[in-house]
Amino acid sequence: MSAQLAKIAVTNQKGGVAKTTLSINVAGATAAAGYETLLIDLDPQGYLTNGVGLEAEYTAESTTLYDALQSPTDYGLSDLAVSHPEFDVVPANIDMFSLDQELVSAMQGRLRLQMLLNKGIDEYDFVIIDCPPSLGLLTDNALLGATDLLIPAEAEDTSIRALDILFKQIDTLEENFDVSIQERGIVVSNVDYPLDNDQKEMLQWFEDNFADYIPVFEIRRRAAIKRAYNHGVSVFEYEEDCDQIPEFKRIADHLATELLGGEQ
Repeated sequence: MSAQLAKIAVTNQKGGVAKTTLSINVAGATAAAGYETLLIDLDPQGYLTNGVGLEAEYTAESTTLYDALQSPTDYGLSDLAVSHPEFDVVPANIDMFSLDQELVSAMQGRLRLQMLLNKGIDEYDFVIIDCPPSLGLLTDNALLGATDLLIPAEAEDTSIRALDILFKQIDTLEENFDVSIQERGIVVSNVDYPLDNDQKEMLQWFEDNFADYIPVFEIRRRAAIKRAYNHGVSVFEYEEDCDQIPEFKRIADHLATELLGGEQ
């Protein structure tokens, strides 16, 4: 375990960008590298919770992330963490659908996750937060709580507008809360080879617009990634080999170097 804690929000309000599978497999990569990793499902839909085999937790009536975000002084993330073969998980709960609206009128409604992240999780090296596919108070909580960001995207032109909206929201949060939110990488997912002209143009657009200051990674579409998700594990735990494992490792290594100085 390192002396530091890396907290990363995985977010893009555009749906269908492989946000959840990216979260699971980057967590699998950090865990496989020997880092103690906590994965938080902040999406009320609970796709990550389902994708790590914890479906029963989604409708559990015990203390949940919903309760902790409502009363962060009364609960700790370690109390909510569920063990998984690769990492620990704080599952989503169905009650979280009402949180965006409820937190609007709550005191420090955008800082509830930050309060939870600032206490009692010293046993972890990485905290990876899977955000909702929307820009609301839950996503704001993740951005302000983590302040480091991994952005999933697709090689299609709708990504241009989606990233513009996301960056404007980040600018607003930085100005209103006097914080610095750092984009640590863009991951272009579901890339199909051979590339068609549209994908070629978009991959070049990512390279031209971001590569000088934000690393751009590429994950190709592979059935093994989906099969691992369906079995409740990352590709690092799944019995089938996947040729995208080195790229997930490269993402994890980059984050470890940037945020932990490569410590372990």
